[in-house]
This record gives sequence, C-alpha cells and structure tokens, in this order.
Amino acid sequence: MSFPWLTLALVLPLTGALVLMLLPKSSSARPGESASALPQQVALAFSLLTLALTVGLALRFDPNAEGFQFEEVHTWIEGFGAHYALGLDGIGLTLVLLTAVLTPIVVLASWGDADRGRWSVNSFFAWLLALEGLAIGVFAATDVFLFYVLFEATLLPIYFLIGGFGGARRSYAATKFLVYSLLGGLVMLASVIGLYVESARSSGGPTYLLSELVPIMGDVDTGVGRWLFLGFFVAFAIKAPMFPVHTWLPDAADEATPGTSVMLVSVLDKIGTFGMIRFCLGLFPEASTWATPVVLVLAVVSILYGALVAIGQRSIPRLIAYTSVSHFGFIVLGIFVMNSQGQVGSTLYMFNHGLSTGLLFLVTGFLIARRGSRMIPDFGGVQSVAPLLAGIFLVAGLSSLSLPGLSPFVSEFLVMTGAFVRDWWYAAFAVLGMVLAALYILLMYQRTMTGPVRPAIEGMRDLGRRELAAMAPLVTLIVALGFFPQPLTDVIRPAVADTLSHVGRADPGPTVTGADTEAETGADAETEGAD
Repeated sequence: MSFPWLTLALVLPLTGALVLMLLPKSSSARPGESASALPQQVALAFSLLTLALTVGLALRFDPNAEGFQFEEVHTWIEGFGAHYALGLDGIGLTLVLLTAVLTPIVVLASWGDADRGRWSVNSFFAWLLALEGLAIGVFAATDVFLFYVLFEATLLPIYFLIGGFGGARRSYAATKFLVYSLLGGLVMLASVIGLYVESARSSGGPTYLLSELVPIMGDVDTGVGRWLFLGFFVAFAIKAPMFPVHTWLPDAADEATPGTSVMLVSVLDKIGTFGMIRFCLGLFPEASTWATPVVLVLAVVSILYGALVAIGQRSIPRLIAYTSVSHFGFIVLGIFVMNSQGQVGSTLYMFNHGLSTGLLFLVTGFLIARRGSRMIPDFGGVQSVAPLLAGIFLVAGLSSLSLPGLSPFVSEFLVMTGAFVRDWWYAAFAVLGMVLAALYILLMYQRTMTGPVRPAIEGMRDLGRRELAAMAPLVTLIVALGFFPQPLTDVIRPAVADTLSHVGRADPGPTVTGADTEAETGADAETEGAD
C-alpha cells in the first residue's frame, strides 16, 4: 500500500506524548488547588484516534492473503543491513488491536492517578502514549534490528511510570524491572549481532529483514542456530515472564498504579510471547524443535507455580501478578505444542488475557483507592455497600479463571486441546492449574467481598460514571468474544498455519479406530473369498 498506515499508527500516540510535554504543566500536588483536565483530555483524544485508525486497519485486513500486509520497507542503516520495515499478519494485528483498545481505557481509568506522583500529570499521560506508540511499532516490526531498538525503548516509559508514580517501594520495583529487562536485552543483542555475522557470511551483505533472514537461517550450522535461538528465548522468557525469571513482576505490579500495571502485564509482557512466535519459531525452526521439551516443562512449571503462590498472597496486586505468571505458562504451552489448536489458542489467549487481567487490575485499583489498602485481610463485606464494584470484580475474577461463556475460556480450551494432541501429560498438569485458578480467585472474592461489613468498609462509595465507562468496553468484549470468538480466530489461523509450515509441523490427521478395523475385516473377507 502506498499510504504508511502503520507509521501513522505508531506516530500518532508519540505525537500526543510530545504535545503533552509541551503543554503547561498540570499538577494538583498543592493543597486547595485542582488540576486542569487538559492533559487527560489530550491523551484520551490521541488514544481514541489511534484506536480508530487500528480498527480501520483491521477492517481492511484480508485474513486470506499471504505474508504481511500494510508493508513499509525503507533503508535505514545501510551498513548494518537495517531497514525501517513494518507489516502485519494476523498475530501482529491482534496485539496491535489489544494495545489500541486498552490505552484509552487506561487513560480514562487513570484520570486522577497521576496526581500523587512526583512529576506532573502531563508526564504520566505522555509516558502512557509513548508506550502505546512503541508497542505498536514492536508488534509491526519486520526488521530484527528495528524490533530490537523498539523492544529496548519500551523499557523507558514503564520505568518512569513505575518509578515516578508508584507506591512507597517504587524505586526498588522500577530498578528491579529495569535490571531484569536490560539483562535480557543484552543477551538478545548478542544474538542480533550473530544474525549480522551469519547473514553477511551467507549472502555477501548483512541484512535484518525477516523476509531475507528466513531462507538464510535455514542453512546456518545447527550449533550456531541453537545459540542464537537461546539469546532470543531468554530475553522473551524474562519479558513474558516465565519461571524462574519472573520475580520482577510481582514487585512491579504491587507498586505501580493500576493503569501502569495494565499496560505492563496486558501489553508489554505480550512482547515476550509474540517474540517467541515471530523470531524463535520464525528464524530458528530447528532450534525451536530441539528446545521444545524443556520449554514445555518450564511452561507447565510456570502454570502450577504461579497458581500455587497466588493462593498464599495477601496483597491483591501481587496475587494478580502471580496469576499472570500462570496464564503466561498457558500461552507458552500453546506456542510450543506446535499444532494449530495450541497456537491459535495461544494468540487468542494473549488478547483475552489482556482484557481480563486489565479489567481485574482496574477494578482492584478502584477498590484500593477507596479503602487505602491493598491487603486482602483489610476488606470484607464490600458487596453489601458497593454492589456494582463487587459485581464487576466478580466478572473480572471469573474471566481470569476462564469460566465458560467468557472469552478466556475459548483460549484456554484451544490450548488444552493442543496440549492433549501433543502429549496428554502436559495437559494433565495444566488442568491442575485450571483447578487452582478457581481456588485463588474464589478465595480472594470471598475474603474481600462477602461476609460481615468491616467498619472501615462502611460508607464506601460505589463506582462512578467515569469508572463504569472505563470498564464497560472490557466487560462487553469479554462476554462477546466468549460467545463469538470467530472474528479473531479467522484472522489468527492463517498466520499460525504459515508459522507451523515454516517449522515443518502439521496437525495429525484423525484416527478412527472402528473404521480401520472394519476396513481390515473387509480385506480379510475378500482374501478368504479369493482362496
């Protein structure tokens, strides 16, 4: 296409961030003064424009077309073989849509959260928009070097959002997040340099374009390919996050504002699982197959470990963070079972997890703001004084445990189907994780929402119109996609088929034992008749 739609989708929120930084600083830190709502209004306007643009891209997207769509390729750093290259397949489009849907919701839900930060309100919403633009660029990048630059750039907005506007231990949480992420980025950088060397050796000149790297990497020495794969996989496992490199997430989620937690867990962490599909499987099919048994074990461990640790948490945001460790285990399991059911379910899980966990973080944030505490024992009887808040909290929790009729159920069902097709024992352990999910969600709801009303809860106000308006789209999408997920699965399935074809995997055909036996019996009868 001649018009740079993806560049516009990337630049729009970045432009909004720049506009916010140029506006007069708005802060309500001084007592007796109210802050102007102009920064929030500007951020909401730019995020809605970006959403409208991405919805337009989705409507123009042809799920039956081969390769990437809306492609833009321009030489960037010729000596490195780096290009400014963007394009979308069904998997990338799904995550770009998720980013664009969540950002205006987070802006609306975080209307007053920035007031308690060390910096201006402008900075808070500018960093939110910057993160949206960079994340869209990551999901659309079709050049490895461009992907790496944007991958690292996304660290800055989240670092400042946590460190500047988080809780009492925000500096510790932000630093721990940054150290883990930079470590993963440095490991990936070694593999990025390795791609430069291998592409220059194989084709006479370096390249980072995916379309040119894929055939080159098919001829790379097996040992080299496996080392390069590990560099990417370690970075993506930290980002995802997977056990045992997940420990930065509970601290970050516990200290960040609810809106920041949504952008961190529902958007930024998806870069890890997206990267596993796009780069680990796309560039290193042999190494991915070689590493699959270990990755599947780590995925199952993540599922069970995250669920078990979540049960014992006293802080609600930490509990949600550990549930996400478990959920990301399901996503990785679906990717590496190497069949269409698992990978379609995994990509759909990324989208649906973003909705359900985003809703859970937001309603929890409203709850904590009213009580002034994030600890589960400080609550009780909330449903008696704030029934709307308790009702949406229940919907978010039931969505997180994948109740049938809500969107995550479809994703989890497909992942489990793919796991059973691959090997029944992976699925058997994953089923235990589903049982534990019901336990930690229902226990959290029982301890916070039911029972006698605690004195500190009396007089708690219910959700206001702005808060309901922020969460209504998430509730609507969770219910709608629970009954009708086909619009997303139709977009995802062709991209998954291309990935599996590249890895050299195909879904096993159906085995009908009765029909086989009948055929053999008929053949025997014909033989006897001939005799």
